[in-house]
Amino acid sequence: MGAKALPTFLSNSPKCQDAKMSRRQYGKAKSTKHWHFGELLLFPDWPAPASVKALQTTRNGGVSQAPYASFNLGLHTNDAPEAVRENRARLATHLPNEPVWLEQIHSADVLVLSGEHFSRPPRADAVVCRIPGQVCAIMTADCLPVLFCDLAGSVVAAAHAGWRGLAAGVLENTLNAMQTDPANILAWLGPAIGANAFAVGEEVRAAFLAANQEATAAFFPGATPGKYHADLYALARQRLHAAGVTSIFGGEYCAFSGF
Repeated sequence: MGAKALPTFLSNSPKCQDAKMSRRQYGKAKSTKHWHFGELLLFPDWPAPASVKALQTTRNGGVSQAPYASFNLGLHTNDAPEAVRENRARLATHLPNEPVWLEQIHSADVLVLSGEHFSRPPRADAVVCRIPGQVCAIMTADCLPVLFCDLAGSVVAAAHAGWRGLAAGVLENTLNAMQTDPANILAWLGPAIGANAFAVGEEVRAAFLAANQEATAAFFPGATPGKYHADLYALARQRLHAAGVTSIFGGEYCAFSGF
């Protein structure tokens, strides 16, 4: 994957008020189990309210050249800016409004949108919104994208959860910012690097075990002494369950080997 950015988008729409927010605009919902390499967009398979729309881009359908081929949306990369802008223009046909792009720094910081305009991407690794029609966006390569919404569709959130953000509490901070009973929240785990491909050192394992000894189940020894393979999906599920979220979906992919 390299530095290529694969954004995940989430929006809560005003019911029956804006034709651009219809499900037809986003395409028909499709099960993640039937996604295959070559599709342009991935639509989460989760029981979100009809007013909540979500999609994940893939590497297909853009104009960027290798190593960013082809649907790179990150202006922070070394990709040609004109290619990224064209890719963003193509994406805009699938969105109701311009997303709020973040400057992601592998933190646990959460931005709560209140309708303000940003002259440059704000620094945060998660975003929460209650404004109808506003599009939240996060970018991931191998890190884990996590989408949230409540059962009423009144609040949505998106989090960028690499191992540093997970260990620092980005998911818990996002849930706190949503100000909703976790029992009423749905979470979807998007494509991330799989455990077989994600090799880490002892310091990563220790960071999770310091907070919860049950995290040991998400690590298994690698071929090199002192190295482990980490399961980001398992770590995220553990932390979400501990925070009171039980409705968790997704988590079927390895973004490194086949997404």
